[in-house]
Amino acid sequence: MERHNVVVFKEAGRYGGWPANHGLWAWKNEIVTGFTSAWYKPVTGGHAVDRDKKFEDWQARSLDGGETWAIEKPPISESGDNRIPVRAALKEPLDFTAPDFAMMFGMGSIHTGPTWFYVSNDRCRNWQGAYSFEVEGITKLAPRTDYIVFGKRECLMLGSAAKADNKEGRVFCARTTDGGLSWKLLSLIGPEPSGYMIMPSTVRLSDSKLLTAIRHKDPDKQGSIDFYLSEDRGATWKPFGQNIENIGGGNPPAMVKLKDGRLAITFGYRAKPWGIRARVSENEGRTWSDDIVLRDDALNGDLGYPRSTQRPDGRMLSVYYFNGPRDEDRTIQGTIWKA
Repeated sequence: MERHNVVVFKEAGRYGGWPANHGLWAWKNEIVTGFTSAWYKPVTGGHAVDRDKKFEDWQARSLDGGETWAIEKPPISESGDNRIPVRAALKEPLDFTAPDFAMMFGMGSIHTGPTWFYVSNDRCRNWQGAYSFEVEGITKLAPRTDYIVFGKRECLMLGSAAKADNKEGRVFCARTTDGGLSWKLLSLIGPEPSGYMIMPSTVRLSDSKLLTAIRHKDPDKQGSIDFYLSEDRGATWKPFGQNIENIGGGNPPAMVKLKDGRLAITFGYRAKPWGIRARVSENEGRTWSDDIVLRDDALNGDLGYPRSTQRPDGRMLSVYYFNGPRDEDRTIQGTIWKA
């Protein structure tokens, strides 16, 4: 398969992590991805980060479809304690259809919040917010960036929420019709799991049909990616198609609808050989190809959390966090590949 890898962010002593917790936005060959910049610290198991030092939210911008990158440090998530920004209510409705619009969601805890969002109208050069994110009908939210625009003032947002036992989590779908001034719970997706179902990645298949891919992990089982279909703009959901099983410790998916109508999904593979994999569907997610191995050269499973987009030339760009060849090499990298 045609592919090559690129370095998005690499800095001595630094740990680059978790693009899926932030977002990726594309305007033809201008692409921006968010990520966390922490400090490296060797550990036994878990994330190799120094939790006594500051975590910062940075972003990287490419003007050539992901071949080269420049690092930017927007002044976000730095005004409050514990990386929780000072939040205020949104006062004016947003135009979700504005050509240079982007929206990014954030959270203070994977269990109980608080939660917020930022917006940009100039391709992520400047962010406004943080604005409080609350959903009528549900509490204890843990959203990352996953939204579907239906019109100037109408948007769906899919994220994670706590289960009845206050542990993460299950997936919700919320809707705004007033440009983000208020959000209401539209639906919960799937049954409450014994472990967690979190971090959806959603595509719009038609005017009313949506497909979401969800990170699923139950105790004593390998992680999977489960699919749910809505045929009524997110009001109801049903299990759909062929799940992707046995991806190791679990990793969130990044799903993209291609220009030719196929779907492509990318995910971190947290089992030996550790790396990044993808699959393609030619029938709207009913079935998927075998794994396409983008990377299998990592040192361990502390990797993944991808975001993906299709470039104007048809090639895919998938951005993720990665490790190796040395343990202290903790970077944001990308693969440009042809589906």
